[in-house]
Amino acid sequence: MSPRAWIAALIFPAIAMAQGDALIQNAKKEAEVVVYTSLISEDLTALSQAFEKKYGIKVQGWRASSEKVVQRTLTEARANRHAADVVETNGPELESLYREKVLRPITTRHSPDLMPQAIRAHGHWVGSRIAMFVQTYNTNLVRKEDLPKSYADLTHPRWKGRLGIEAEDEDWFAMVVKELGEEQGLRIFREIARVNGFSVRKGHTLLAGLVASGEVPFSLTTYSHGAEKMKQRGAPVEWYAIEPAIGRANGIAIAKTPAHPNAAALFVDFVLSPDGQKILEQGGYVPANLKVGNPAQKLPLKFVDPVVILDESDKWKKLWDEIVLKAAK
Repeated sequence: MSPRAWIAALIFPAIAMAQGDALIQNAKKEAEVVVYTSLISEDLTALSQAFEKKYGIKVQGWRASSEKVVQRTLTEARANRHAADVVETNGPELESLYREKVLRPITTRHSPDLMPQAIRAHGHWVGSRIAMFVQTYNTNLVRKEDLPKSYADLTHPRWKGRLGIEAEDEDWFAMVVKELGEEQGLRIFREIARVNGFSVRKGHTLLAGLVASGEVPFSLTTYSHGAEKMKQRGAPVEWYAIEPAIGRANGIAIAKTPAHPNAAALFVDFVLSPDGQKILEQGGYVPANLKVGNPAQKLPLKFVDPVVILDESDKWKKLWDEIVLKAAK
């Protein structure tokens, strides 16, 4: 593939005539791309600035929780409003948007370089970054020798009133329980809830900050990138992973009827390219592109299956509510 023809691999039907330099020029004529995302604001800014510097195309970003990203995308699509060009958020949420038929199929020249878990057979979204669920603790409040080596260790009374958990992590919960064996896994979490309870907080960034401040001594569900940011800022925070370690492919998609289709295609390609992936890596994420060579890509993670999570959604939401949310302290 010639140096300038590679973008042809990202073309979808609405702009099938545009290739290579033509796509770049068409994207520049559109002048902007609108991105709905759950990325941390500073990471969205870093990606946007790099893209704007390279192509001279403005990124209009709207950042919210993954739940709100889905809600706004669906609401606008049903109202026949086409504000979003690109949606970048959690895998299960993107899978739900695919099922609602509000995304369009895309292909990418980077497919051979991506982790297998980043590729969806239906082709309507692509994994762009891997979120690692990790356990985070305040080093002033938790001694390293007391750290739990298994989830069963969290049933010890020393953890009473000290355990934080994010309010919407039932996908993590489902995967951990499945990996432990459903009967045993549910028994362990019920015992943790009975003996020690959970401090339920909404937002992974908030939860990481509460660990850093000492309000929550130990968090069961922090993203590695959030914990690492706190650590880099000098907070008394450390993180590790209790097995089974759980990862989730978060991804990127193009809206079914984008107002700026060429710019959307170009932005997706940039995010999946080594340049874009290195920016995500600098933010503490595990990049999906293997060419970046991040050591965490080789960890034995168990990945959230977005299809299973959606198909069994009612079951796991009920168990999550019964075991975790009702045990909130």
